[in-house]
Amino acid sequence: MGLLPVSGAALRSDARVRDAARDIGTRYGVDYTDDAAVTALLTERRKSLETGNRPTAYLGLLTLTAGIFLPFGIPMSPALDAHLFAVLGAAGGLTVVGAALLVHTRVQWKRALRQGPLAGYREVLGIARAHGIPLAHIPPWLEGRTADGGGRGAAPIPTYPPVEPAPRTAPEGEAAPPSTPTASPVPPPPGPGPVPVVPPKPPAVAAYEHMADVGGWHDETGCLLLFAGAGGAFWAGTQGTPVGYAALLLVPVALAVWLAGRRQGREKERLREEALQYVRALEEAQAAGAHVPELSPQLRALLDDH
Repeated sequence: MGLLPVSGAALRSDARVRDAARDIGTRYGVDYTDDAAVTALLTERRKSLETGNRPTAYLGLLTLTAGIFLPFGIPMSPALDAHLFAVLGAAGGLTVVGAALLVHTRVQWKRALRQGPLAGYREVLGIARAHGIPLAHIPPWLEGRTADGGGRGAAPIPTYPPVEPAPRTAPEGEAAPPSTPTASPVPPPPGPGPVPVVPPKPPAVAAYEHMADVGGWHDETGCLLLFAGAGGAFWAGTQGTPVGYAALLLVPVALAVWLAGRRQGREKERLREEALQYVRALEEAQAAGAHVPELSPQLRALLDDH
């Protein structure tokens, strides 16, 4: 799964969130503060949601398609035309059965998404967010959204009233830092052990975020300019209008646009690799216990595609 929405260390950093996560985990039989257990859960459930009802969905789609297009074959087949009412009845029956199978598939998918350990994990994420713990990345499938992250989704992360963040607590098994009187001029000692640091965002990653949604028009524009230049020359040759040959000037412009798009594509691919390396560094930092901040939309899209 790579980068989790939130690490177990981040959940344990607030005793209230840790206790709530363990209470929810008791109900569903999952330790949501254990990164390995959560990774295994998300991997297994994602695969199950993607493949569990696929045969039924395919059968429903084929049946629905057959029911819709069967009447169009009546004019081309005398045998079908001779049994018009029977064919129309069969087409109606196939359409109803196909639609019912598709609805059944959708209902089963929603039920699997909204119930069980995934529902408990979304509760934990909602509680963490309410307590000020950032969620680095929420996979679209976990909320039942489309692959591009659009829409509210069939199972969104629940929203709870915001709560004041608590100071960082000591991990279990280690002594908490001793408290000092509030009037003491001596600062409190640091927490136990070094806190993992999130790697800073390189300039190349910031450039990728700025460039990720830019471009994509060079091929279409180049083709239009090329066709316009060729069309102008053809018109000049057939109509005897020499001025039309001026449209040939659009051909080098089209080539220049294509070359600019190619350069931009190569640069975007280079920056994409830099962004992927940064995301991998965030995964390693999260595994070490760092609190990874919320990713930008461009990095979330990159993570979903990767």
